[in-house]
Amino acid sequence: MKDKLLNYLPAALLFAAVIAAWQAAVTFGGLRPYLLPSPASVLDAMFDPTIRWWGHIWATGVAIIGAFLLAAVSGVFLGCLVAWSPVINRALMPFLVFLNTLPKVAIAPLFLIWVGYGIFPNILMGALIGFFPVVINTAVGLSQIDHDMIDLGRVFSAPKWKVFLKIRIPNAYPYILSALKVTATSAVVGAIVGEFVASQNGLGYVIVTSQSSMNTALAFAALIYISLIGLVLFAAVGLLSRILAPWAEGNEA
Repeated sequence: MKDKLLNYLPAALLFAAVIAAWQAAVTFGGLRPYLLPSPASVLDAMFDPTIRWWGHIWATGVAIIGAFLLAAVSGVFLGCLVAWSPVINRALMPFLVFLNTLPKVAIAPLFLIWVGYGIFPNILMGALIGFFPVVINTAVGLSQIDHDMIDLGRVFSAPKWKVFLKIRIPNAYPYILSALKVTATSAVVGAIVGEFVASQNGLGYVIVTSQSSMNTALAFAALIYISLIGLVLFAAVGLLSRILAPWAEGNEA
């Protein structure tokens, strides 16, 4: 227990230093609240009873988790297709690269035209931003394997699909899980972009509406809640990584 606390100590000290510097900048810098609110005013805004925080947190949380799951499932599936067949690889990868290079903010209004308003367009936006690293890392992980293991499967006359399922996919766990950590943060960005474009609920909507009243403390409070959701999702992926690929976690440490 003591070792775990010591592991988190540097991060806690860094956060404390940032908050102290923030407070000092407000106190001694003479900054107006609409430019940089104090940590205390942000804390008050986070628990302001006039703001329907739980409804906004729920809407944004559903969009982020939905985007993450959609990006994870579609990314792993497409990565398996790319690794399964060189023909599919040559056909699919240029299109995926093209899709990934499209400006996501410009695509968001199109999603509203195609699927309407609500949480679903935000999920699609988050998934579109987060799926590409999963595709690449899955394909790399399925390809970077000891050929002796493949030869062993052939010695026992294992069909290609069984070698793929029993040898290649477990070997790719560290690669996939590393990509999912990136996707956990990308899904947050995508969901919030969707809420910026058109939404009547969610933390992104709170940030947009706070601009009209110059309530910067409210915007900071929404940003903190967004970060907390992202941290929880990132921690969940880290826990999954320790369960499925503990050897990879040990190497990272």
